[in-house]
Amino acid sequence: MLRYDHRVVVVKYGGHAMGDPELARAFARDIVLIRQSGVMPIVVHGGGPQIGKMLDRLNITSEFKDGLRVTDRATVDIVEMVLAGAINKQIVTAITQEGGRAIGLCGKDAGMVQAKKLKRTKMDPDSNIERIIDLGFVGEPDEVNPEILHRLIGEEIIPVIAPIAAGKNGDTFNINADTFAGAIASAMDAKRFLLLTDVEGVMDAEGNLIPDMDTKAAQKLIDNGVAKGGMIPKLETAINAVESGVQGVVIVNGKTKHAVLLELFTEHGAGTLIHLPGEIEDDY
Repeated sequence: MLRYDHRVVVVKYGGHAMGDPELARAFARDIVLIRQSGVMPIVVHGGGPQIGKMLDRLNITSEFKDGLRVTDRATVDIVEMVLAGAINKQIVTAITQEGGRAIGLCGKDAGMVQAKKLKRTKMDPDSNIERIIDLGFVGEPDEVNPEILHRLIGEEIIPVIAPIAAGKNGDTFNINADTFAGAIASAMDAKRFLLLTDVEGVMDAEGNLIPDMDTKAAQKLIDNGVAKGGMIPKLETAINAVESGVQGVVIVNGKTKHAVLLELFTEHGAGTLIHLPGEIEDDY
């Protein structure tokens, strides 16, 4: 436990664990316990399924380009309402009910995160020309000012952050929660960045869990096509975070009860630890 005493741990909370009331309570209890143990947790959350349900209720039809949701101005207003409003306050309330002190924020608060429009391109197979895919108000972190987070954790307050931020001209942008959390972890020089997902961790070509790997091995999994689907952006986020100063990133199953405690406070940990080449596990 002394390994993480007075060290920042960023936890990206999402996936099906958010929709299960029992797992949600267990997660809140874990966050409060690690705060009481001397760890300085920061929670970043997603909320894709909840956004989809609200858009359906309001009869707002989403347009998709190459499998990616286009976020127009009407949609980004709903995204902000659901993420920075309903979901954020549910998590804050859960942590408070377990005896913690939490404050809900988004990237707009105190100028914490400034966003820029996400640029996606795709090669046209017919013309072999690269074309830009306009996803509307979908952004990525451009600058992070962590001053407010340092102040809050210094007062033993747990920040709970929604991945919404403003651009230079004041437009609101929806940011992928994994990417947002990675930017926060890098800016805070986090000891650990935990990515809670719906799988046990990173799997090899035979489907076996990889408990420990460096960034070169992680990149190789992407290049060789072993990593597929949603695991690719998670590995890319992990690689970027570690190369930007985060000591270790763990991709772990959020559906496992007390996954956060198992990772931080047991010797064998949980999920897959990703670190720089040449580092040994004892350094963590």
